[in-house]
Amino acid sequence: MIRKLLFCVCMQSKTHTVITKANGEREQFDPEKLHRSLVRSGASRSVADTITSKIESSLRDGDKTQEIYRRAFKQLRRVQAPIAARYSVKRALLDLGPSGYPFEDFIAEIYRKLGYEAQTRAVVQGRCIEHELDIVAKKGEERLGAEIKFHNNPGIKSDIKVALYVNARFDDIASQSGKGSDVDFTNRLLITNTKFTQQVEIYAACVGLQLVSWDYPVKGNLRELIEETGLHPVSCLTTLSNVHKKKLMEQGIVLCRQVRERAEDVEVLGLSKKTMSNLFEEINNLCEA
Repeated sequence: MIRKLLFCVCMQSKTHTVITKANGEREQFDPEKLHRSLVRSGASRSVADTITSKIESSLRDGDKTQEIYRRAFKQLRRVQAPIAARYSVKRALLDLGPSGYPFEDFIAEIYRKLGYEAQTRAVVQGRCIEHELDIVAKKGEERLGAEIKFHNNPGIKSDIKVALYVNARFDDIASQSGKGSDVDFTNRLLITNTKFTQQVEIYAACVGLQLVSWDYPVKGNLRELIEETGLHPVSCLTTLSNVHKKKLMEQGIVLCRQVRERAEDVEVLGLSKKTMSNLFEEINNLCEA
């Protein structure tokens, strides 16, 4: 309790350093936000206290959020490596590219974990033309259609043109599909790994288009879905190089647990026994966490 109070006092006496966000906007650094993200990932409060204090004391005006994340990740990895992998999930989603297919497959796995029968890249006939939907899923009477917008850059937001286009596609499908068919969607979704503009949020609420991003909506956002299902993208593993991760994704391996389940496919990477041992140890700790 005393340590928590001391930390709160420290936060109240924080410096007024202005940092630069991924989209170029500038805002005052909020150490409490960094601290919460570390604790939410599973870091102990004492570790989160130490890392937050070190980051805050080393900040300079104009520092970028990407660099702040890298510093925090590096320090967390030294003391709690499995937790560092969890902390990196948001950034790891940016590496499920460049095609975006691995991100689509990752989202489909989330819905399967939630009990849906999910199909990716399904061709659906509309009244005017055919459409390839990124995800079509069904659970009971619920029929879900989802378009996925993947971005490699965290500063890019899905704008109103995307929402208008996606909703028009769903309207064309709805005018062709029969009542109660698998593509008579009860839920129309637009999902992104970054953010939406405010205009998109207003439009979606008006037309009944459900939006899902890392932190939107307040309940049922991407972060919560990942935490609820316990699924982690293979790109968050710290014991593999980016080259190795991409090779795994090319084989359709998008989840950390799939590395464990498909060990024969991992062997083609030519990893040393020590690296393989460290890899499976990290996956086991990550899944348990």
